[in-house]
Amino acid sequence: MLTKLERAKQEWGGTSHIIDNWLNDRQKVLVEYCEMAGLPPYAKEHQALPTLEQVQGFCQSLVDYMSTGHFEIYDQVVSECEKHGAESAKLAQELYPKISQTTDSALEFNDKYGDQLGDDAATDFDSDLSKLGQIMEQRFELEDQLLATLHQKHLQPQL
Repeated sequence: MLTKLERAKQEWGGTSHIIDNWLNDRQKVLVEYCEMAGLPPYAKEHQALPTLEQVQGFCQSLVDYMSTGHFEIYDQVVSECEKHGAESAKLAQELYPKISQTTDSALEFNDKYGDQLGDDAATDFDSDLSKLGQIMEQRFELEDQLLATLHQKHLQPQL
């Protein structure tokens, strides 16, 4: 996921201050995810469950990232796509519900782990974190499709 993020930054970075900030927020979420999951380069010799503070920080970053997407980025991207043709508008309309589904899954993770990391939650944590990673990867791919369409066909100097 970090490699794909770097490609996204190379491709779309610098085209818009809003997109730059959003990609930086994505990087923050990914780094925190990798640290919690113990993925390279953040793997530790003896991996233990993250602290409640780490989980809460990650959940806050995740919710912030998703909120930024829904309330700041998507509306602008979809609006630009709609201005520039039926094909782009159709793609945006197809992708948005799929992105919304990933939001629901991320919010479920936040609801389950954002306030506590009790014994019951700890049993499922690794599995739920792994599922969340897959959902995040799916979301980032969908978001990148929106950005690619916008960039290739009709990106103005500033959104």
